[in-house]
Amino acid sequence: MLSQKEYARYQRQLILPEIGEAGQLKLQSAKVLVIGAGGLGCPVLQYIAAAGVGTIGIADGDTVDESNLQRQILYTSSDVGKLKALVAKQRIEQLNPFITVDAHVAYIDVENALEIIKPYDVVVDGSDNFATRYLVNDACVMLNKPLVFGSIFKFEGQVSVFNYNDGPTYRCLFPEPPGSDEMPNCATIGVVASLPGIIGTLQANETIKIITQQGDVLSGRLLMLDVASMETQMIQFSINPINKKIDKLTRQVVVCSPGAGISYERVTEMMQNSSVQLIDVREVAEHQIRNIGGINIPLASLKDNYQQLNPDAVTIVYCASGKRSKVAMELLLGNGFKEVYNLQNGLSAL
Repeated sequence: MLSQKEYARYQRQLILPEIGEAGQLKLQSAKVLVIGAGGLGCPVLQYIAAAGVGTIGIADGDTVDESNLQRQILYTSSDVGKLKALVAKQRIEQLNPFITVDAHVAYIDVENALEIIKPYDVVVDGSDNFATRYLVNDACVMLNKPLVFGSIFKFEGQVSVFNYNDGPTYRCLFPEPPGSDEMPNCATIGVVASLPGIIGTLQANETIKIITQQGDVLSGRLLMLDVASMETQMIQFSINPINKKIDKLTRQVVVCSPGAGISYERVTEMMQNSSVQLIDVREVAEHQIRNIGGINIPLASLKDNYQQLNPDAVTIVYCASGKRSKVAMELLLGNGFKEVYNLQNGLSAL
């Protein structure tokens, strides 16, 4: 039942004949998990909270960075360094005291995906990397959960809904991740500030449509929007039955192209995978004063010691400014290492 205060709060929504009290009660009883409280997650959280979704989960293991503030509108300068999931929980509880908010301070991975996703009715993917997108898709297929997808790139965004009413999945549209040489440099692609708000709001809209069973859900269709030209394109795609037969989750490390400079935010996310090699190529004394973990192999001795490393593993190198680690990255790539990344601007950027 709705209280008098809830009737007053949701009045503009209640008078819509397509929603009414029955639809509002569906929203009240719904449980939605938002994966990623970043550029897409922030507007999704704000609008589904404002609309009255009764239980909202937030899954994010990251902290607020100064560079996030350009587009991640739940946060302020005073939040820098704080955990996004906890700050976002506090903000949307202030926005709507009639809802329940659960913060999962963790990155979604093979070990926790099924456990975290299982209690929710709808999953909204606000992640920014291919590894998480494929993992979340596969978990939603296994648990039979609808997945609201969004992605952003420079001035372009995409929105779709996967696994809705046994419809197509993410793998039906994108069967395999792009090759590492086809992916942009995460540190340099950039995004216009308003785009995540537009795409995230569209994701919130699809979530409300799914819950209230109103409107034409974007299942089997991919909406593409270019905000520079304001041109849209709708791509239709069909189900491939083999993509419904997923019975286990697999770890998949997919990030920027090898040889790229990457942010500390990306490094922390990648380090959730225990198979990633982190190497500090500064001198021993520098490592002892301050480090972010990993093996310490000074650049001067790396040429004689890289054989102790696994060339098939994803490798991240760092130093004080990014200059020595760039040399180290090129050395390793030139000696058979498949994926090597350099911490952009080194420890000086932290």
